[in-house]
Amino acid sequence: MDDAELEKIRQARLEQLKAQGGGGAGKASPGGGGGDPGQRQEQEAEARQSILNQILQPEAADRLGRIRLVKESRATEVENRLIMLARSGQLRQKVTEEQLKELLNAVADTRAEEKIVVSRRKGWDDDDDDLFDL
Repeated sequence: MDDAELEKIRQARLEQLKAQGGGGAGKASPGGGGGDPGQRQEQEAEARQSILNQILQPEAADRLGRIRLVKESRATEVENRLIMLARSGQLRQKVTEEQLKELLNAVADTRAEEKIVVSRRKGWDDDDDDLFDL
């Protein structure tokens, strides 16, 4: 029964997003006004948040919020993957915190680690030592 209700919500939200997306694109192209891109971004952010609220349990949403505070790019990457899974119908229930941890590990494994390389100069000039020979 929960799956059927969730599917109805998804379908209704998808239709709503299609209606908003079609109307927003028609208004933005001919008008070319300065306010439309900002409104469109707000609508997209609201749509993303709505989808995430539907597919994440509260604990998982809290964890994702904490991740966003530390590394926004990682949180956005995880959100994109979650939304993609939801749209493709691969999520049968709300994502738990444990499932979110697994997804984070998968994202971390596929992503190349950022490394800091320190290159030191070789053959350092010792002219500074001459200053102390008074």
